[in-house]
Amino acid sequence: MIGITGSIAAYKVILLVRLLMKKGAEVRIVMTSSAAAFVSPLTLSTLAKTEVLSELADQATWANHVMLGRWADVMLIAPLSCNTLAKMAHGQCDNLLLAVYLSATCPVVVAPAMDEDMWHHPATKANLATLASYGNAIIPVGKGELASGLFGDGRMAEPEDILLYLEHHYFRGKQLVGKKVLITAGPTYEPLDPVRFIGNHSSGKMGYALATAFYNQGADVVLVSGPTDLQIHNSAIQLIRVKTAAEMYQACMGHFPDTDIAVLAAAVADYSPAEVAPQKIKKTEEQFSLQLVKTRDILKTLGEIKKENQLLVGFALETNDEAANAQKKLVSKNADLIVLNSLRNTAAGFGVDTNQVIIYDKAGVVLESDVKLKEEIALDIIQVIHKKIV
Repeated sequence: MIGITGSIAAYKVILLVRLLMKKGAEVRIVMTSSAAAFVSPLTLSTLAKTEVLSELADQATWANHVMLGRWADVMLIAPLSCNTLAKMAHGQCDNLLLAVYLSATCPVVVAPAMDEDMWHHPATKANLATLASYGNAIIPVGKGELASGLFGDGRMAEPEDILLYLEHHYFRGKQLVGKKVLITAGPTYEPLDPVRFIGNHSSGKMGYALATAFYNQGADVVLVSGPTDLQIHNSAIQLIRVKTAAEMYQACMGHFPDTDIAVLAAAVADYSPAEVAPQKIKKTEEQFSLQLVKTRDILKTLGEIKKENQLLVGFALETNDEAANAQKKLVSKNADLIVLNSLRNTAAGFGVDTNQVIIYDKAGVVLESDVKLKEEIALDIIQVIHKKIV
């Protein structure tokens, strides 16, 4: 349930509704009559795919505020104006939004929006304290340019930040609460000189999908990422960016001792140049020989130091003898699970949004998936892992 009050920041709710709908949320909207001056009910009803309510009753129908207050899993009031804040703090009920608020049996979250002087006024501070004492959650305001033209505190939190707040506090699963998860993603780049490197085609999409999926199931996530254009927009996921296999090794070694589950999805270089030229290598010879040395095997090293209460998952990308090579890797690296990818399927592998995997443990095949979005594959992997740790 979203309640919208009369504030210029109401325009931000359009994006917020769209973000919530894309996440699969069912959204109902109640707005005050003054809010309609700032954002169109027609736009909101189109996005939410349901009627926007603003009146307790008209000539033919009555908006059942009691049932609306019981329907929602969480009620968000954004933007919360100074006027509605004061009414909520003192229990006033002169419109549908306030009636729904007073009838709400779910958690209530507010995202205030007002000019700086109003925000810092003692009455506003007292009303916020009263609202918090009722058990309502308050999303902090931001600092920036205000409608008055001033620069200061009072901006409503951005839609993306509100969504993250709701996900973190109300919409995360409980399956992996208390579990610390280490994930690697993307390629590594092994430098030849200041310009060139040895790399691979990994996009990091599978690892990033895993990081988000683990977080959404309640886990504390550390993501060690090689070079990629992907972004993690959730600040609660600790992102460590590295470039080389050696840097990824150091990051993993630093975090693995405190990890419950490690999923190594990165495509780490097996070899690195023995020497890195200090200057760009010039094209002067007909042939050019390059000496390579093995990089440290992260999966094998973690398998050697793994404790009984830790679960280690590796990825294998094979072009031939897939099953045999994956099962050999499972044993030689002392992993608990191996997720096999194959380049034989054009709908799986590097750079695409879909994947198809076979998951092995030491007894054999645990799961053989269809071609799915990598976000869905991540959920399949988590379900297999969860069965191993319960």
